[in-house]
Amino acid sequence: MDVQTFLSLLLEFIWTFIKVVYEIIRAMVRVVIPQEPKSVKGDIVLITGTGHGMGREMALRFARLGAKVVCVDINQPNNEETVSMIKQEKGNAFRYECDVTNRAAVMQLAEKVSREVGDVTILVNNAGIMPCKPILEQTEKEIRLMNDLNINAYIWMIQAFLTPMIQRNYGHIVSMSSMAGLQGIRNLVPYCGSKYAVKGIMDALAVELRDDKRDLSGIKLTTVFPYIVNTGLCQKPRIRFESLMKVVEPGDAADIIINAVRREYNEVTIPQDLHYVNRFVYRLLPFQAACVCADFFDAGVDPHD
Repeated sequence: MDVQTFLSLLLEFIWTFIKVVYEIIRAMVRVVIPQEPKSVKGDIVLITGTGHGMGREMALRFARLGAKVVCVDINQPNNEETVSMIKQEKGNAFRYECDVTNRAAVMQLAEKVSREVGDVTILVNNAGIMPCKPILEQTEKEIRLMNDLNINAYIWMIQAFLTPMIQRNYGHIVSMSSMAGLQGIRNLVPYCGSKYAVKGIMDALAVELRDDKRDLSGIKLTTVFPYIVNTGLCQKPRIRFESLMKVVEPGDAADIIINAVRREYNEVTIPQDLHYVNRFVYRLLPFQAACVCADFFDAGVDPHD
């Protein structure tokens, strides 16, 4: 390596180091002084799994903020009830039933929503299921359906609704991962895999949008990592320190998610303070050390049908 090449690489390294330090400082400042929440009034928000739980609560809250809410669920009565609740509050809501595991159906949904409501500006991938039992007791049918709903459906929805966002350089995609997408949990082996996949999808999508030669900085991404939310999926939670790691109600979870969207956070955990606990315990410590911490907290789920 000649001197000129060496100096060029050295300067590039120094500049890269400066930029890394700048981004670290900027991230720390945003923790202390978060940006003002953006308005979602007039946005078209599509949420999957709006028939109950967090999906319903998010739909209600987005509507209260002045957004047009597109409610998508495979369960027509429950979905219709959510839309009725929004309209009783004078909100603006539209109801669509769709099997989001079916790619063709999702593409038809996107075309219909665009024609009847407009281009979706905020997409919330929320629908999911959680089989909870030891790996050897989970059936092929359960696992395939879970992967179709927890992974493939998210990809189909992104493929269906991302193009208009790119064309306008404006949009926000939210996907529900889980604390089970950041750490292994007994009785949730396939589920953990599906939620790790969601994190991988969102991380890779962020890189792909950033590396695109077009300016796509107007498209934001948020990955959500709930612990235990009282939606009925987790029927037998095991919590040693309930005051520290309590079960969160769907409405409270929805508040946290919508705040994260409006402040354009890349990641948010529910409860929020678990974000830093998880970063330290499960991302920095060696595996066996993390297991010792997990043994102390003794939090998880017992098997159920």
